[in-house]
Amino acid sequence: MNQLRLSTPFQSGLRRVLGWIGAMLFVAAWYLAAQALMDLLFEVKPRPEAFRADLIAHLVIGALLYGMSSSLARFALATTALFTALTLGNALKMSTLGGPLMPDDFVAAKNMFLLLDGWQLAGAALMVAVPTILLWWTIAWRRAWSWVNLGVITLAVALLVAFPETASLKLDKQFGNSVWNQRGNFESRGLPLQLLQESVRSRARREPAPTAGEVEAALARLGAAAPSDLIKVASPAGPPRNLHMIVLESFWDPMLLTASELSADPLDPAFRALWAASGHAHALAPVFGGYTANTEFEILCGFPVERDNVFFEGGLRNEAPCLPRHLASAGYRSFASHPNAASFWNRVNAYRRIGFDTYWSDGDFDLDDMNRSFLSDASLYRQVLDRLAPQLQGPTPVFNYVLTYFGHLPYPLNAQRPNVISAAEGHATVEAYANTMYYKSRELMDFLSELRQRDPDGLIVLFGDHLPALGNQFGGFRESGLLASSRAEFTDAMFRTLVATPLILIDGRRGVLETGDLPFYQLPGLLLRLLGDTRHSMMALTAPEPGAPAIRPLPGLHFIDDGDTVTTCRDPAQQPAACAESTSWLAALRVIGRDIFSGAQHALRRLEPTPGFRAAAFESTSDEPTPRL
Repeated sequence: MNQLRLSTPFQSGLRRVLGWIGAMLFVAAWYLAAQALMDLLFEVKPRPEAFRADLIAHLVIGALLYGMSSSLARFALATTALFTALTLGNALKMSTLGGPLMPDDFVAAKNMFLLLDGWQLAGAALMVAVPTILLWWTIAWRRAWSWVNLGVITLAVALLVAFPETASLKLDKQFGNSVWNQRGNFESRGLPLQLLQESVRSRARREPAPTAGEVEAALARLGAAAPSDLIKVASPAGPPRNLHMIVLESFWDPMLLTASELSADPLDPAFRALWAASGHAHALAPVFGGYTANTEFEILCGFPVERDNVFFEGGLRNEAPCLPRHLASAGYRSFASHPNAASFWNRVNAYRRIGFDTYWSDGDFDLDDMNRSFLSDASLYRQVLDRLAPQLQGPTPVFNYVLTYFGHLPYPLNAQRPNVISAAEGHATVEAYANTMYYKSRELMDFLSELRQRDPDGLIVLFGDHLPALGNQFGGFRESGLLASSRAEFTDAMFRTLVATPLILIDGRRGVLETGDLPFYQLPGLLLRLLGDTRHSMMALTAPEPGAPAIRPLPGLHFIDDGDTVTTCRDPAQQPAACAESTSWLAALRVIGRDIFSGAQHALRRLEPTPGFRAAAFESTSDEPTPRL
């Protein structure tokens, strides 16, 4: 009997030890299998030198979870679901957009569900729901050690939140950091450390709003110390003209993909002729393959986006005199049309804050010609013209903003749009994209022809919002030598290729203008010039000047495009001499942007003496869809 009593604690302890060994072996086995599979399917994996740290990070997470689990079997199921969802999500983003999961992706995840349907929506929902349910199920809530582990996790998070700058510096020193090469960061850290390090950095970089003195210094650096210094243009004869802005989802020139051997040119010859008249001008976007809202912010507000997050989601907190509100003060009515869910990328709040009068979203359109989840451009254009017809003939000038939805990945077509273009074997995504551009360009030209007949004096600008995503590791582009598989391998010219989309600007009866390469944030200032708007405006700060090079900031770097050469400015310690001036200019612009869009708006008292404008911060960040603004 005594021997039995002695053996019971021993056996219990042995089981616990064996359980821990089994749990850690399971995590290690899962890790090795997952990395091999992600490499095979998506060509995504940490570099060999990161293997040990990445495995240890997974084991630490596994240990914390096992310390709260009610059994080894439940732990194995919950851990598999959690790790697989994160690893697969990271691989999908890396292969499609070229960068790893970031903290902001979790905030923006709700928007991704609005893009999916069918099995893709079901799969995405399961990737979120299954790990959540299994984690709740595996925790032994009545066991003291579970609460100890939860306390340890809570304490660690609290310390990181309280001292993010210190934690960020230590993590950077240990694991390194490259702002412009997040793929390289992931490959040198692994996913858990990537998310930890960037979460801490995100917290640490929350800068206070600029002071009045800092704003004054930045304005002086930008040459706008007083409103009289801002750009002046001659007023045009006659009444105000309508402005039409057409933002084309993923619109780009597929004929550059020479390796895909397309059987015909997808772009309408009429579009080719217009584009040739523009000198084959390009707009330079802040994003690749997605995040259209950042392009929207730039073309509507005239300030650049420099970070890898959605500015509409967290950066636009104040009411601001962007293009819609600025034109409204001159008597314009503004209409935004986009046949997607109203709240996607926080557009309801963002459009209200920048001054749109009316927002027509999916619930306002007859969804009568769908390419899977995407309303055709032909239907969108027809319905917009039907609604605006009375306005175009009336005395009140109109700002007509149309953001198309057709053309989004995975480039589906309906039965009325059969494939007419073929591509080389193994280039199925490029083939799907090329056929989408075939119809998209023709529907655009039909609309443009009718619009110019109805409004011959209107100012019309159209462009692609960003390049399309065409496959793993910049697939499609990579095979044709346009891009490398990683941004770390990009040449200077490749950074321009990454963001350059066709741009056409039609100045009423004067026809197509030659603009050259134009960063999107310079577009509002140029449009106000062409409209003859002589009033002071914050958008004049970034209006293009003849002969000046284009400066395109991207996360962690910027490049200078003078029309002949591209100079990329990356590491501040090793920048070319040509980068000093542009770096200083962007830094001053960054101060003014923070002040206007999320700060006290000191700059507007100098730049926007527009009667009736009141700088006011909105407390609410609700995404409730209220399409009528």
